[in-house]
Amino acid sequence: MSVPNSAAGELVRLVKPRALPAEALTVEANEAERAALAGRLGVTAVHKLVAEVTFDTKDEAVLANGKLSATIEQPCAVTQDDFVYAVDEPLTLRFVPTRPLPEFAPDEEIELDSEDLDEIEYEGDAFDLGEAIAQSLALALDPYREGPGADAARKAAGIVSDEELIPSGPLAEALAALKGKGG
Repeated sequence: MSVPNSAAGELVRLVKPRALPAEALTVEANEAERAALAGRLGVTAVHKLVAEVTFDTKDEAVLANGKLSATIEQPCAVTQDDFVYAVDEPLTLRFVPTRPLPEFAPDEEIELDSEDLDEIEYEGDAFDLGEAIAQSLALALDPYREGPGADAARKAAGIVSDEELIPSGPLAEALAALKGKGG
């Protein structure tokens, strides 16, 4: 069962591995949580944040899979005018209890498998699904995203695109052929 707790962070949803929901869990950020997340993420606003998550277990790990949907408002990287866009991302999270690190010699090589790279460790009897969702949203954002007026603003400022700088004709074809050969 998910338990909200606004004292610790912007979007806290504690889930106990011993009492995982059998049905999909919906996490929806309220207005205060979205405002706090917007400040943390450096965007103008988070108008919507919803995640649908199902749970499974493998060994000691809790696997959380689902989808994150958000509506974000942020300034255009070129014009600084705010614009709104949608974020839809798959969620694949793996929560594991904190465990002591094994001892390794200073020059010993270690191998990590793919599951080791995306583990989210937790202490105690619950993990924070909300924080994992907030971090997933942060990773999905592009701080240099351009709004609909970016091309017109560049053109008005006399800035040309890379495509406009590339020559055309036989010389361009010869340069492309050389570039294709690693030259």
